Order: sequence, then C-alpha cells, then structure tokens
Amino acid sequence: MVKVLGVVVIIVGIALCKWVYGFEFEENGSWVHGLDDLNVTELSFSDSYGVSAATSPMMVGLTLIQGAAAKGAVCLDGTLPGYHLHRGYGSGANSWLIQLEGGGWCNSIRTCVYRKKTRRGSSIYMEKQIPFTGILSNNPEENPDFFNWNRVKLRYCDGASFIGDSQNQAAQLQFRGQRIWSAAIEDLMSKGMSYANQALLSGCSAGGLAAILHCDEFRGFFPRNIKVKCLSDAGLFLDSIDIAGGRTLRNLFSGVVNMQGVRKNLPSFCLNHLDPTSCFFPQNVISNIKTPLFLLNAAYDSWQVQASLAPASADPHGYWNECKKNHAQCSPPQIQFLQGFRNQMLNAIKGFSMSKKNGLFINSCFAHCQTERQDTWFADDSPVINNKGIALAVGDWYFDRSGVKSIDCPYPCDQTCHNLVFR
Repeated sequence: MVKVLGVVVIIVGIALCKWVYGFEFEENGSWVHGLDDLNVTELSFSDSYGVSAATSPMMVGLTLIQGAAAKGAVCLDGTLPGYHLHRGYGSGANSWLIQLEGGGWCNSIRTCVYRKKTRRGSSIYMEKQIPFTGILSNNPEENPDFFNWNRVKLRYCDGASFIGDSQNQAAQLQFRGQRIWSAAIEDLMSKGMSYANQALLSGCSAGGLAAILHCDEFRGFFPRNIKVKCLSDAGLFLDSIDIAGGRTLRNLFSGVVNMQGVRKNLPSFCLNHLDPTSCFFPQNVISNIKTPLFLLNAAYDSWQVQASLAPASADPHGYWNECKKNHAQCSPPQIQFLQGFRNQMLNAIKGFSMSKKNGLFINSCFAHCQTERQDTWFADDSPVINNKGIALAVGDWYFDRSGVKSIDCPYPCDQTCHNLVFR
C-alpha cells in the first residue's frame, strides 16, 4: 500500500486471461476466476487482510458441520459445509457475531461446475485455517466492541448467497445454500448460541446480501428480549443500467434465482408485488426488514463498477479499462456516470434511512468490503465520515450509543479512503 495525498491506495495485480462465463469477487478485495475478460491475481496476505507483514493475526481452524449431509445441507459438489469459530470470553462469553463469507455467485451450469472445484463450491478446497482480522479480530486494539464475542465465519460454498434450494443431477450440482444456513445456525445453537444475550449477523459482498435476506429469519431464532441486529458490508447491489444501456447484473441475478431455486426463500412481502429477480436486489427489500439493519457500502463500489456498470461485455472497445483499474484515470464523463450510480444508491436507501432503528455508513470510496480488512475497519488511518471510523460507527449503532446515518460528500472530497487500484 502507498499513500497518495492522504488517500491509501491498495494496488492489485491483474493477469490477463480469458474466461467465457461467470465471475467472482473475493470478500477481502482480491479477484478470482474471470471478471469477464479479466482474471486478477490473489492479493498478498498483507493486502488481502489489510494488516502489515509484521502483524500475526490469530488463525482459526475450519469446523465441518458433521450433521449437515443428513439434512441435504451440502456444498455445490456435495461436500460438508463449514465455519470457523473463535470462542468469546468475559463480558462477551454469551455474545455472538456470525459473519457470512462473500465470493460472487454462479448463474449457469458451466460457472457452477467450475465453482465446485474451488473453495467457493467445495470444502475440500477450503483453507483449513484463516486469519481473523477486522470485525473478527480478538484484539481490543483492532476490534474494540466485538473482540471478546463468539465470532464465527460461515464459509460460502453454494453460489447463491445462502438462499437457494435445488439441484441439477445431470451436472452433479447441489444448490443448497438455504439448508447450509439452517444447518449452521442449528449447529451453533447446540454449541452455546442458544444462550446468547446479544447477536449480530454480518456479511460481506454476496454474504452482505445474504445478511439482508436472512436478517429477519436470524432475529426469529432468539427470544424477543435478546438484542439482535444485522450488518451488510458491500451488499447493496443495485439494479443498475450499465454503460451500454443493458442490465448486466440483473441478467446475472436472474440466472442465479432461476437455476438455484431461490424464489421459495425470498421475502413474501416483496414477491407479492415484484418478480423474484427484483426481490434478490436489496434495494427492493431493505425498507421492509423489521430487524435493525446497518448498511456499510462504498458509494463507488469497486465490484459493481467492474462487473455491473462497465463489464467487458458492455465495453468491447475497452474505453473504460483504465478508469476501472484506477479511478484517477477516469474522464469527466466517466466520473459523471459514476456520480449517477452514487445518486441511485442514495435514492435506494431513502426509505430505509427514515427508520431510527437502522444505520448507514456510505463513504465515497472505490472499495469493496471494509469490515474484515483491518486497515479499513479500525486503524490509525481508517476511512472516516465526520471524524468517525467504521468500527466506531457500527459499535455506536449496535449498542445504541448514538444514531448513525453517515453519508459522505461526493468524490473526490474524501481523503481518508482506502481505494482499490488495479494494475
């Protein structure tokens, strides 16, 4: 990472490689298998988790859910799902934070067959240990409000934001995200979560969307006198028009919804007046979520700029290539288009923001997922809005210390961003 005019720029290496179908984006800011025509290499450890090379974050082992197979709760390839759990202690011994992993979607047989040979579709390929950083850290100097909670990261291996329920026998694919979610919650309840005195469901990217869609269901697992809230990080995917006038993300979501049997698990209040694909977009759901919900999102979400607004399919001549890699290279008309995207985001949250129980942190950064990266969650130079960083904003909202409805001024006014730059 390098500092430029007070803005931390995270540089990601790109390797050119053609993939015909599908794309994914890692929750920690690195890219895997084809973003249209781009295959971006994995980030270094320090860049992936936003920690210095000298720092040694706690590593937490993978637990497979042994009873899941009997419930049909399996990954795309039929293997057992899993999670990483670090036990809480002291004042946090009965507090629980569930973080839903992100990592794109698969919207066709071809992309799902590819995915089942990766850690996003099979526990065979999952890391046996992962670092707990940011909101998952056990260090009070890195995670002041949740460091001593029971902290869980539920691994993502279904490709439909933990909400599909179907299969394709010919391709040997299991679309069981909803069952994985249910089996994980049941298993965690048996390990002490049933005694929780407070809980927070969070998630990043595709996991942030899942945190929205499962929020009220999560609330229902606990007694009414228990504080339960939800946090969506980079999950506010918008039904946007791309630079060619098409709807790239809607087309992707339509494939996910129709192939993976998502409809049956979408909110009925939305399905009563909209089609299932529309109800997979959070903008059509958030205002009717009953449980307190916090939306953390970059106004110029890097994933959406790359994959939804200006994918290669909508930009065959590559006019947006440099702008997508580095916002500093965007032309005035391109910046104007991106400002329009920010305006769409602000319009989408108007009704949601009117509720006192909800929270907002919309910073004018070119980023994607800011809760698990240590440098964006809680560090000396973390992004701020009105001098308040993300970790303190989320903590103030969760513990009712103050209301939080923070919306940044438009680019380029924020000099505290940790922007993603691709090369």
